[in-house]
Amino acid sequence: MIQFLLNQELRSEHALDPNLTVLNYLREHVGKSGTKEGCASGDCGACTVVVGELQTDDAGREHIRYRSLNSCLTFVSSLHGKQLISVEDLKHQGELHSVQKAMVECHGSQCGFCTPGFVMSLFALQKNSDAPDHAKAHEALAGNLCRCTGYRPILAAAEQSCCGKQPDQFDAREADTIARLKAIAPTDIGELNSGDKRCLVPLTVADLADLYDAYPQARLLAGGTDLALEVTQFHRTLPVMIYVGNVAEMKRIETFDDRIEIGAATALSDCYEALNAEYPDFGELLHRFASLQIRNQGTLGGNIGNASPIGDSPPLLIALGAQVVLCKGETRRTLNLDDYFIDYKVTARQESEFIEKIIVPRASAEQLFRAYKVSKRLDDDISAVCAAFNLRVENGVITDARMAFGGMAAIPKRAAHCEAALIGAQFNNTVIERACAALAEDFTPLSDFRASKEYRLLSAQNLLRKYFIELQTPHIETRVTAYV
Repeated sequence: MIQFLLNQELRSEHALDPNLTVLNYLREHVGKSGTKEGCASGDCGACTVVVGELQTDDAGREHIRYRSLNSCLTFVSSLHGKQLISVEDLKHQGELHSVQKAMVECHGSQCGFCTPGFVMSLFALQKNSDAPDHAKAHEALAGNLCRCTGYRPILAAAEQSCCGKQPDQFDAREADTIARLKAIAPTDIGELNSGDKRCLVPLTVADLADLYDAYPQARLLAGGTDLALEVTQFHRTLPVMIYVGNVAEMKRIETFDDRIEIGAATALSDCYEALNAEYPDFGELLHRFASLQIRNQGTLGGNIGNASPIGDSPPLLIALGAQVVLCKGETRRTLNLDDYFIDYKVTARQESEFIEKIIVPRASAEQLFRAYKVSKRLDDDISAVCAAFNLRVENGVITDARMAFGGMAAIPKRAAHCEAALIGAQFNNTVIERACAALAEDFTPLSDFRASKEYRLLSAQNLLRKYFIELQTPHIETRVTAYV
């Protein structure tokens, strides 16, 4: 059984189909049809809901953290122990919520189909920021698509509802909601079981290891932003899933003198602060990693584990010399990330083995790390090419080079010939041109609807040239740039 709060109503579910999304649960099982389906792939934001989770801050104070999510990509099993808020829940005692009033008064809605998603994104923004600036408002709304109008009136609604906000019914009930969430906090393995399909929800790494050993055919579910597409887009059935999002040990971020250890189930939005502090280019890339709804849901371990050749984080992690800790039963092994990827969608992970955490070396003054993403749109788009460069230069000589690319091969991959052309050479334009030529030996990219093979290779070479120019003239630096 799983338990969660539907606004303030306790829901206990056991016999649901584990392939059921929160979107369809709301619309078909509880009659809340305000949440809309636009794309069923996490691109349009029409299905945005907000999930509240019990959190404890550094001072030991308990509070509820509200996050916007795409309900079309969220399986119901991930709600275990949480609070689900949909657009119907905002109206209170016959009065619209302040974010709804702002959308009306600022004329932020036309046909209205996308409006519930915008309202929920604004609600999450209001809850998480006292006075959001223009950039935060854009970030909060970047995952919501309106086909009728411009965004100016919606941004005006964001300003009106978030600046000088007043307490609402959720604030008034916070103490009671905290008590109710504590009362339903999971204490044992949860489960949804419809007879022929099941999803198991462990709470510890040990339980996860045992379950995965017992069900090696199970699909591991973290954020689900990739896995859920098999259900919503390809109409496949997932007979057995194991949801890892309630394993607290795999959601920790720990900083040591020489490394950062990030649990594989840590949401990308939670990774931002630690990674941005060490590597600002990593932080910039995370801002362009899909939408806020996706970053609130998708995990760093999932972005690695799905072994996509166009995943944004693997090239950066490879260039930084990151490692993954793999767990199987009581056995753990640490593997360099560039050895994890074998072939297209093939990794070094063994049966019943899972990524427990990612180890990222801390930055040093000698490192010259930069990252770049080439995509057709600035926001919410998949890379055509993603490049990460990490050099060490001493007395004008390159002593180490790690150059990694996504979108250039069947796997995220280092450019071995390019690195060899750089190491031991003077850091100048001549050697950069030699390294650019060597990239043609490292990669024979494919052509697809995102880019031709010629465009990809030339872009990779130009990014290396850009890297060199920016290091020589840092005042013209423009990192993580999109090329249209």
